[in-house]
Amino acid sequence: MSYTLIFELLGALSVITFIGSLLAVPWIIARLPHDYFIRHRIQVEARHKRHPVLALIIFIIRNVIGGLLLVAGIAMLILPGQGILTMIIGISFMDFAGKHTLVDSFVRQPKIVKLLNWIRKKEKKSPFSF
Repeated sequence: MSYTLIFELLGALSVITFIGSLLAVPWIIARLPHDYFIRHRIQVEARHKRHPVLALIIFIIRNVIGGLLLVAGIAMLILPGQGILTMIIGISFMDFAGKHTLVDSFVRQPKIVKLLNWIRKKEKKSPFSF
């Protein structure tokens, strides 16, 4: 494989991730409930108690999707795209110890709150509650 082909593939991947993030990230943010950052922890704990096998399946699916979004967000720190927001969404999808503390430290930063709520306002959704 020649270096030219590798650079062309990386360029195409960059364009695809840029366009994908411009479409997907605002769409996801607008569809989250306004109290997502408060309510999500309680819902996860209740689901784990009710259906342990289903909880394991959901755990695997969410972590795979979250991991892909996290990797895409890290790539977008170098490539064009909304890297930090994509990383936050990826981490929000995942279930791991200390996740809620990590997400809270990200989303409570004034610039992030302003950006998240600006996207929700454009979609005519109420601002997030923290």
